[in-house]
Amino acid sequence: MGKVVLITGASAGMGREAAILMAQQGHRVYAAARRLGLMEDLAEHGVTPVELDVTDGDGNERVVSRIIDSEGRIDVLINNAGFGLYGPVEDIPLDDARYQFEVNLFGLAHLTQLVLPHMRAQGSGRIVNVSSVGGKVYSPFGAWYHATKHALEGWSDCLRLETAPFNIDVVVIEPGLIKTDFGQVAAERMTGYGIDDSAYRAQLEPLLRMRENPRVTDRGTDAKVLAKVFAEAATTAKPRRRYVKGMLARPALAVRKWFGDGVYEFILRRAIR
Repeated sequence: MGKVVLITGASAGMGREAAILMAQQGHRVYAAARRLGLMEDLAEHGVTPVELDVTDGDGNERVVSRIIDSEGRIDVLINNAGFGLYGPVEDIPLDDARYQFEVNLFGLAHLTQLVLPHMRAQGSGRIVNVSSVGGKVYSPFGAWYHATKHALEGWSDCLRLETAPFNIDVVVIEPGLIKTDFGQVAAERMTGYGIDDSAYRAQLEPLLRMRENPRVTDRGTDAKVLAKVFAEAATTAKPRRRYVKGMLARPALAVRKWFGDGVYEFILRRAIR
């Protein structure tokens, strides 16, 4: 029997591919994103597109109510919406940093709060939170992005313990480098903070060159590979607590775990140069 699934951030990349795959597997999938026009063709794949900005509390309530009214239940929430705010901590306005948290943490937290009562009532459910390998490691000029993902990791672990008695699983996915527009969008945002006038220009320039280098960006893992991970995490009878997948994810985690921050940072600096 197919599950009723709500997945956010589904207009492109991993979210879009996961929505298509899960609909093909026979699940009733609601794909949510801010840009509804980018999802119109998802209907051809049996997916129901819905417009949603996770920072809009009223919008979150409308979408969850719509699914409950139409399906009578909601089995899986995949919290995939998010973006990366990159730039020097000194240069990024705190209002921008707060918005990063609104999207990457508080928006998904609100959606989770809305679906949990329905999952408790039906005696089962699954919350899948898409974190990042950046929730365990770190990189220069990604302080606010990494802060949200580190927070999501701890938040998810606490939630898992709280919901276990109600037969509700909480799963974390930690992607590595994926072939999406994530890096390009992050680089464009970073240049908006006036790199030419920044005290950190000498450090920023090699990082930007790396992000714009096709030899780096084209080597990422295909989003369809992560879609399979999303589907497994959402539907397997006994999910893992964490799924790690994508280019450089496991090596990065292993270096920091076994060799410490000093070696990890040495390798990171050499890679950027």
